Amino acid sequence: MGTRPLLNRRLTGMGTTIFAEMSALATATGSINLGQGFPDTDGPEEIREAAVRALREGRGNQYPPGPGIPELRTAVAEHQQRFHGLTYDPDTEVLVTAGATEAIAAALLALLEPGDEVIALEPFYDSYAACIAMAGATRRPLTLRAPDFRPDLDELRALITPRTRLLLINTPHNPTGTVLTADELAGIAALAVEHDLLVVTDEVYEHLVFGATHHPIAALPGMRERTVTISSAGKTFSFTGWKVGWVTATPALVAAVRTAKQYLTYVSAGPFQYAVAEALRLPDAYFDTLRADLSRKRDLLSAGLTAAGFRVFEPQGTYFVTTDITPLGEKDGIEFCRALPERCGVVAIPNVVFYDNTEAGRSHVRFTFCKQDAVLEDAVTRLQRL
Repeated sequence: MGTRPLLNRRLTGMGTTIFAEMSALATATGSINLGQGFPDTDGPEEIREAAVRALREGRGNQYPPGPGIPELRTAVAEHQQRFHGLTYDPDTEVLVTAGATEAIAAALLALLEPGDEVIALEPFYDSYAACIAMAGATRRPLTLRAPDFRPDLDELRALITPRTRLLLINTPHNPTGTVLTADELAGIAALAVEHDLLVVTDEVYEHLVFGATHHPIAALPGMRERTVTISSAGKTFSFTGWKVGWVTATPALVAAVRTAKQYLTYVSAGPFQYAVAEALRLPDAYFDTLRADLSRKRDLLSAGLTAAGFRVFEPQGTYFVTTDITPLGEKDGIEFCRALPERCGVVAIPNVVFYDNTEAGRSHVRFTFCKQDAVLEDAVTRLQRL
């Protein structure tokens, strides 16, 4: 094997994810895990029963169709029309994936080549950096800076070079909770059209918005033909372990993404696809209640974090709240998060792991509020020890 490293050099520095490290720390110390973003209660009972029914009736227990079952592709197309006014052909413009994570991987592996550049909103979800690296491309961060975390469109224009192939957008944005405005998206779209760029947009938190409006960039002029839109069931329906995601795009873009996707998982989540098809057709009251419940939890945790001495940046979307630890006399988010379980019995995530420009996020720490009220109240009480 010689002296060459075993790990592909493109993945240097991308060992165990921070989520695995912090979740293991939570288990080892018996701490409340407000780090990794998964709910501690399951989603709607009727949707869980729909999965059980599919299992018992033998629907999806063998390989489902490669692009996804027709029922789910149709439900995804209906969802895009119902909530966003976007029309997609379920047979040629919808692709079911193993969660949004696979959709992102397949899209970037399909659309990028070595030497291409990708502009992504920073801080970015950690799989973005890994997938760009695996594709042999180079990431160029557009940094969202505290306290507002808004994109600077002049800075975006300056980042575009002849090598720029793709813009990677995430709105509502994890971890900052920023929801891009119609004007911001129009500015991004204008640059994409001007420079003939592809856009991959991660919209998994599309229904988790508070006092803001989610606008899909694919609806803007000149964007449908160049945009790959990604979403999933995990965040909206609180079944994160089912890993059911999807892509909507033009037939040519879907065909490209499907070519890469079929060699990653081929297919996944057979019976769960039938259940998610039913979930996407739940009445508006479900989505309204979800938003109201999470908005209340956001306020509960934010108030507790403020009382504990953190500077809180109130999120407009997602189920995360970003804080600054400098008012606590702290500077290093990684050191702070590694010590927090012993100090308080709470686990959080240091935002700096989502940055290339590490100084911009060094003192920021992310907490999730998609937990039961009693858990959040206990966490808030423990954090008062700081």
